[in-house]
Amino acid sequence: MAGIYIYSDKKDIVAELINFAKESEKEACVITFKQEDAEAIKDFGAEKIYVLKGSSQVPENYGKAVAELLKKQDADLFAVGATARGRDIAARTAGYLDCGMVSDVSSLSYREGTVISQRMMYGGTVIQSEELKGLCVVTVPAGKFEAAVGGETVEIITIDVEADSRVRLIETAPVLREGTDITAVDTVICVGQGLDKKEDLQLAQGLADVLGAEIGCTRGIAEERKWLPVERYIGISGAVIKPKLYISMGVSGQVQHVVGIRDSKVIVAVDLNEKAPIFRAADYGIVGNMYEIIPLLTEALKNA
Repeated sequence: MAGIYIYSDKKDIVAELINFAKESEKEACVITFKQEDAEAIKDFGAEKIYVLKGSSQVPENYGKAVAELLKKQDADLFAVGATARGRDIAARTAGYLDCGMVSDVSSLSYREGTVISQRMMYGGTVIQSEELKGLCVVTVPAGKFEAAVGGETVEIITIDVEADSRVRLIETAPVLREGTDITAVDTVICVGQGLDKKEDLQLAQGLADVLGAEIGCTRGIAEERKWLPVERYIGISGAVIKPKLYISMGVSGQVQHVVGIRDSKVIVAVDLNEKAPIFRAADYGIVGNMYEIIPLLTEALKNA
């Protein structure tokens, strides 16, 4: 049966893509590889959940099985969460289908058999618009749609499939992350290389404490100075965030960073350089010394 078929190893993206399918007036059909994953998302409101059951523990080994399911069900579109695993499965599936694929879209719509998408190119300096007809594959980052809420899956279908056995899982190890996921918070204070020394992070922490915010950073702070863990780095190859409020401190605002914050509802920038690129992206800009401004702002918010 035609519909929009969905896969992601992140539940929040699954919920968003289900809502996208419903907004497109199509059936939302989710693909998983474990029964427990189907149980975890059964209340998201999909019409169907397909559990592809095979001998491999590696989801990427089911690209051919996914492609065969999509063809058999006459799917309209395969929408995949843009995670490391999702991108791999999407590419393999598109290869087996010999169909078009659009990666990491910034906007997406589906109307009358046509996928209309936009995505950023060349570090965010260019927006590329594309239209694809017929069955195709797209990868979608988190935060592009509102999540589906409520509802109950009509049917959970288990299908025995054959896995590609050329890749085997030898060992797994957890990725240790520090603190809260900054992509999921409402307020972010971002520090850049305008900070003089590591101890000055307390300046940002004081403001974050008042606002109930999390601290993010530019690439240089995480990878060069190593003042914060890499999962706090915001930018084109780091975290892409969508908070209600983003405040930058000493961030120059190069395009690679702005790509990661452009979906913020309100952007506030504090920088000594009035010609800093960050001011072109900001809703509100304060030109001045952040070592003077941030303490005053923190104190004012405490007394508000």
